[in-house]
Amino acid sequence: MEILGIDVGGSGIKGALVNMETGEMITERFRIPTPKSRKPKPMAEVVAKIVKHFDYSGPIGCGFPTVIKNGICKTPGNLHKKWAGVNVNELFSEATGLPVTVVNDADAAGYASMNFGVGRGKEGLVVMITIGTGLGSGAFYNGELIPNFELGQIPYKKYNKIELWAAASAKEREELSYKKWGKRFNVFLELVELIVSPDLIILGGGTSKDWAEFKDYISIETPVIPAELQNHAGIIGAAAAAYNKKGVLH
Repeated sequence: MEILGIDVGGSGIKGALVNMETGEMITERFRIPTPKSRKPKPMAEVVAKIVKHFDYSGPIGCGFPTVIKNGICKTPGNLHKKWAGVNVNELFSEATGLPVTVVNDADAAGYASMNFGVGRGKEGLVVMITIGTGLGSGAFYNGELIPNFELGQIPYKKYNKIELWAAASAKEREELSYKKWGKRFNVFLELVELIVSPDLIILGGGTSKDWAEFKDYISIETPVIPAELQNHAGIIGAAAAAYNKKGVLH
């Protein structure tokens, strides 16, 4: 079965068809820049354009860069404030005329890893951390998603949330070496380990591809491994989330 996965980001909205038996993208990724306003209606129109591009009719999975609870955007994140309280499932379903399953983007990346990547078959509590502008997190227990694990929101010292201090954006903003940033990121992982005691931590997002540059500065006891799917994880995991709703995957 093929399902359209869409990854919504603050700078671009991307989609591709995914083979749900193999987890492979069977089309080239199609990307449209996120409207500058980042408001609900213009972004929904872009999602509809992606569906039209693939001439697709079927269930759609969508990764979204905010806290999503039962399809509703709880906080706007780096999008427009009008997103707060919007039922994204309904908005995108109305725009496309198709059933849409919307999940947090870190949860989507976790779906990809747990079903088709290094997390496949892993038991216990597995935490997926996506390193990018922020620190996204998704949690799985024996393969089942525990939604809305927002570990990047942990307050730290003078910072409202630790991701402002330890995400990849902080590394770029302050021009930190991998050593200095890696030690910051390790502090974040120490807190994750203390609070939720995971059995495994999987790193995703763009910075995970640089694992060799900072792995020597990670000293927690919990095993930490990089994801394999990297930039495609959002699309693949979004499709998996929609497929999961049909009761096929974990």
